Amino acid sequence: MREFDGAGVDPRPRLALTGIVKRYGSMLANDDVALSVAPGDIHALLGENGAGKSTLMKIVYGVAKPDAGAIVWEGRQVQIAAPDAARALGIGMVFQHFSLFETLTVAENIALGLGSTQTIAELTAEIHQVAAHYGLAVEPGRHIHHLSVGERQRVEILRCLLQRPKLLILDEPTSVLTPQEVEGLFAMLRRLAADGCSVLYISHKLEEIRALCTAATVLRAGRVVARCDPRIETAESLAEMMMGGALARTSRPATHSTGAPCLVVDHLTMAADEPFGTTLRDVSLELRAGEILGIAGVAGNGQKELLAALAGERRSAPGTVLLEGRPIGALGPAERRALGLAFIPEERLGRGAVAEYSLAENALLTRIDAVTAPRGLLDLGAVDALAARLIARFGVRCAGIAALGRSLSGGNMQKFIVGREIDAGPRVLLAAHPTWGVDIGAALSIRQDLMTLAASGAGVLVVSEDLDELLEIADRIAVLGGGRISPPMPVAEATIEGIGLLMGGADRAGHATAA
Repeated sequence: MREFDGAGVDPRPRLALTGIVKRYGSMLANDDVALSVAPGDIHALLGENGAGKSTLMKIVYGVAKPDAGAIVWEGRQVQIAAPDAARALGIGMVFQHFSLFETLTVAENIALGLGSTQTIAELTAEIHQVAAHYGLAVEPGRHIHHLSVGERQRVEILRCLLQRPKLLILDEPTSVLTPQEVEGLFAMLRRLAADGCSVLYISHKLEEIRALCTAATVLRAGRVVARCDPRIETAESLAEMMMGGALARTSRPATHSTGAPCLVVDHLTMAADEPFGTTLRDVSLELRAGEILGIAGVAGNGQKELLAALAGERRSAPGTVLLEGRPIGALGPAERRALGLAFIPEERLGRGAVAEYSLAENALLTRIDAVTAPRGLLDLGAVDALAARLIARFGVRCAGIAALGRSLSGGNMQKFIVGREIDAGPRVLLAAHPTWGVDIGAALSIRQDLMTLAASGAGVLVVSEDLDELLEIADRIAVLGGGRISPPMPVAEATIEGIGLLMGGADRAGHATAA
């Protein structure tokens, strides 16, 4: 490991930042940050959630203004007042939290982002061409609100590629991509770098950093603490640079056994509720008390539809979904919550939490009960106490219970949402992409919380495209593809290759995926 020695940055980079300082009230997000990226570099920016990575990139992209410091672009000091100015320089960015209009189509969103003078038909043709070239499956005519998280990520990446950027900033671009999609993305980024495009790459997947990036800068508490060549580091040494100490490990509780089925899906068939959705076809599964059942699959293969059916956002025949033996198919979300079913949705802001609400208000979104609202009237003291307990119990880094949701880093917001649902003591927890876009420390914490909940006797169903995560925490794994589900297999019998084949379309319970 090479600790940062304060030496000056490369005098002839494409982008050079020196002395960057950014405060939000009393919080110092960036503290005297220096960063240099040369043409053709694939440069990683590493750090825990809240280390200042996203703030720094927002400054580069013109979303935030630095309080001090200089930005030098291709040898000339510049002021980047807005994203339009950044794009005019040749800077493109894919944010961790999507910036898409829900009611517009893919093509319309891309047109807005580009300021394009092309007709929609001309742009659609170009989208098809670029998407095919880079292996990004996107349908330009689909509306954003019908897309899964993985599909929205592809739209964001495509929008940037269509700008022909000189510097491409990617914030957690592989969070919801399959291993095959990740390899395709890496091949695309290497081609861009070979053509002279610079890449700034933010990710918490350290093996990806080692495989892709040629340089890395590490932030901790807003300051640069190390620079290194990640290709000659280990994932563990990179994590230690980020966290400033040894890495914790997840562990299953000593006693771990499964009980009776707590959630049963019995031959559930449900037509898609929009033209480009996925129809669920004869889905059956059984989640047992005390186990974690992992559901793997490529985004857009019925995950959103299955979770909607289980959480009560869409209703089915009563006997198709049973909670601890009770038919709940005809019940709505609130009724299912009252019976002990909790849900962590895939989108943190928008579905899991409200950006403009305080943490106290966000805690209340799914926790209106006899404690927070005795006799039907809100007890604000109890609400504040709940929020404070969640912050303390789940290690949420924030300014306090009055902090707005938008002020938290992605990982800390996710820890708060996960904590809110686990703290409710559910009998069944549905978790969609629970560690999407969070740092290694937060991911380990969330995974440990899920395993501890299962060990207490709850059933936990995790939908994730992170196969390493599922193999680490799940007891059994099934694969959802084309609206059909494979028979669950014990993790001890599962392999990355075997799961990958099922995700790619191998036979599931005798059904071809084309059916």
